[in-house]
Amino acid sequence: MIIAVDFDGTIVEHKYPLIGAPVPNAITVLRAFNQLNDKVILWTMRSGKELDDAVDYLDSKGIKLWGVNENPDQKSWTDSPKQYAQIYIDDAALGCPLIKKEGERPFVDWVKIGKAVYGEGFTILDPDDHGRQS
Repeated sequence: MIIAVDFDGTIVEHKYPLIGAPVPNAITVLRAFNQLNDKVILWTMRSGKELDDAVDYLDSKGIKLWGVNENPDQKSWTDSPKQYAQIYIDDAALGCPLIKKEGERPFVDWVKIGKAVYGEGFTILDPDDHGRQS
C-alpha cells in the first residue's frame, strides 16, 4: 500500500518551523507501516532546511520513507505533480480523526488511523508509546 503522510499536525504537533513534540502513537504506527512493507511518502508543505529537518527527524526515529513529496514510480506513467497514494493522512483532511488539546491546534489520532487502515484488530505494538520517544 502507498501511504502519503503529512508532517506538522500529523506526525508532530504544530510548531513550524520547529519540530513539534511527536503526536502520540505516530512513530509506532509509522513503524508498523514500514514493517508491513507499506510505502510511506512524506507529503508536506515543508521545503528547504525545514524539509531536511523533517526527513532527518523521521530517519532518527527509524522511519523509512519511500518518497519525499513525490511518488518515485509515477514519473513512468504521468507528469502530474500530484503524488499518487492509496491513503492520505493529514490533519487538514476532511474526516481525519483528530485529538483536540485545550488551547492547541488538533493533531491526528493514530490509534484510529491504524484501525481505519488495518481494521479493528489493529493494536498499538508498544502500549507505552505515548508519542514521547526520544
